[in-house]
Amino acid sequence: MIDNLFQPYALNDSLSLNNRILMAPLTRCMADDELVPTQAMAEYYARRAEAGLIISEATIIRPDAQGYPNTPGLFTQAQIAGWRLVTDAVHQNGGKIFAQLWHTGRVAHPHFFGGGDVLAPSAVGVEGSVPRMRELTYVTPKAVTHEDMAQLVQDYAQAAANAIDAGFDGVEIHGANGYLVDEFLHYDSNRREDEYGGSPEKMARFPLEVVDAVIARIGGDRTGLRISPAAYFNMATDGRDRAVFDYLLPQLEQRQLAFLHIGIFDDSMEFAYLDGRVSDYVRANYGNTLVGVGSYTAQSANDAIGADRFDLIAIGRPFIANPDYVAKVRSGADLVEYADSMLTSLV
Repeated sequence: MIDNLFQPYALNDSLSLNNRILMAPLTRCMADDELVPTQAMAEYYARRAEAGLIISEATIIRPDAQGYPNTPGLFTQAQIAGWRLVTDAVHQNGGKIFAQLWHTGRVAHPHFFGGGDVLAPSAVGVEGSVPRMRELTYVTPKAVTHEDMAQLVQDYAQAAANAIDAGFDGVEIHGANGYLVDEFLHYDSNRREDEYGGSPEKMARFPLEVVDAVIARIGGDRTGLRISPAAYFNMATDGRDRAVFDYLLPQLEQRQLAFLHIGIFDDSMEFAYLDGRVSDYVRANYGNTLVGVGSYTAQSANDAIGADRFDLIAIGRPFIANPDYVAKVRSGADLVEYADSMLTSLV
């Protein structure tokens, strides 16, 4: 039985979901060369509108946020108009969709924005090269100034307003997976000695400034956040990071977000400094709506929701392979297995 997945869920007084299955954000690199969403993208998302909520692929808030080819933006009128095609198509099919707001931080690359600085909390680079463009190796970032951070906060808020103008039902701030907001929350990437680093309260300052600015612009009822307390991407593990999230989670709970979304690829992983799974750690320290994710099947997600481990489930790769994922799960039909070859087109 998977009845838990098909119960409606009220995020708040403004937004209710038809079921508890979310389409997770999935980077597809299929926007045009001006980072404008295409008609093919509109059709792709519309086919998945039976999800309780779609979270869009990560969408950059300004040119220097780009770290992958052909990722869509939300900072030009053409991009806003392109996203309007997407949101209209989703709404016409009865769905709801949030935009995921993204700055890639120290894994951005000047190739994409005509040169200039890569921005990060500290001037600490990562090894490796840009996915899908292996000839581009990462560069050492510039530690952001206070002026840089103030502008970034404004740009997150403006991108959120642009998302509402584009017809999105809300936004999810990408504060996970080793990108800019997340880089402030980890000792490996944040080595600052000013009021933005060195202690949990200081390390959480910039992320909370971003959250507060977005809430002030579009409302907490339309603002979600994704976080990664563990299973880091492009950064080293540090047990001191727990204290940062011990501080951050109660702060977020006070802000009455639409939801908090865990950023992890496999939620069966356990971490000694979190005393187990990431989702269990967050649930113990955050009392509002929580979205689980990370290699769940429909049955295991249903069971986890039934056990009150989280409230909603985000499904990723199975949605790439099965545009009708929700209908198939409801009817018990077999799912098409995901394969990396599916990334070459939007189906």
